[in-house]
Amino acid sequence: MEDYSHTPAHGMSLLGNLPRGFLGVNDVCGPFSRRPVIAPEVSRSCAEMDKSRADASQRFSEIIELNVGGQVYVTRHSTLLSVPNSLLWTMFSQKTPTELTTDSKGRFFLDRDGFLFRYILDYLRDQTLVLPDYFKEKASLLKEAEYFQLQELARRLRPAVSKENSISEEVCQIDPEEAAHAGTSVCTGPRSPSLEAKKTGYITIGYRGSYTIGRDIQQDAKFRRVARITVCGKTSLAKEVFGETLNESRDPDRLPERYTSRYYLKYNFLEQAFDRLAEMGFHMVACSSTGTCAYASNDPNEDKIWTSYTEYVFSRE
Repeated sequence: MEDYSHTPAHGMSLLGNLPRGFLGVNDVCGPFSRRPVIAPEVSRSCAEMDKSRADASQRFSEIIELNVGGQVYVTRHSTLLSVPNSLLWTMFSQKTPTELTTDSKGRFFLDRDGFLFRYILDYLRDQTLVLPDYFKEKASLLKEAEYFQLQELARRLRPAVSKENSISEEVCQIDPEEAAHAGTSVCTGPRSPSLEAKKTGYITIGYRGSYTIGRDIQQDAKFRRVARITVCGKTSLAKEVFGETLNESRDPDRLPERYTSRYYLKYNFLEQAFDRLAEMGFHMVACSSTGTCAYASNDPNEDKIWTSYTEYVFSRE
């Protein structure tokens, strides 16, 4: 018969009889630990671990994901802190991650213009402002700069009043001599088409459409269903004509003097594209179309589905 006379009284810790280091901190700390009674040194380790975990939850990671109006941006934490006293600096230096609004995927959410935020983020990276030619959203970008409390960017975007009391087209009002002494570059704004000779060239508009012709040829359904309007031509010319309505996502790094056939418009109304080309001095010089026919089923009496591809060539001389 075993002798239990030397067993510690009920409620006393058995850890004192174990060799030091027999149980690790992870064995007695955490939600799944079994620790009826914990030795003092292990208790202190648990407290330090809990504190470390709490501190980690209050710190931002080096890489930050933002959801701005549905557009996702990824940047460094230091970039968001590059302009002291701005709204983003306050959010990501004076607050904790748990205090900021996040979306369903844990990205920090900002209910602002997702497209214009790209220029805000570019400015935060190196404090310079570079806008595309014929940028038409300057007033909206100024509004965003004021919202994010970027005073210098807002100052550059505010239009200057000339002697004739008209609004200047300059983005940065920096005196060239002052900039030369300071060793900084002179920032110039978008040029107005009325102030320079318009570029000559060709732009081709294309679309793929489909329509159905039933047994009665007088009936048609879904006629000219346009999914996407493509733009082919010189990059600089396409941007001049269509501006912010041009989607460059399929060919984002094309140089201004290079040609592309991968741009398309953000709308699918041909007449809107034609009106814009006419306003910019273009006129149609050629048109071509091809089409194929297929049956919806093997029954020749069923509706015929036609698919066509059409191109319109516009010129400005």
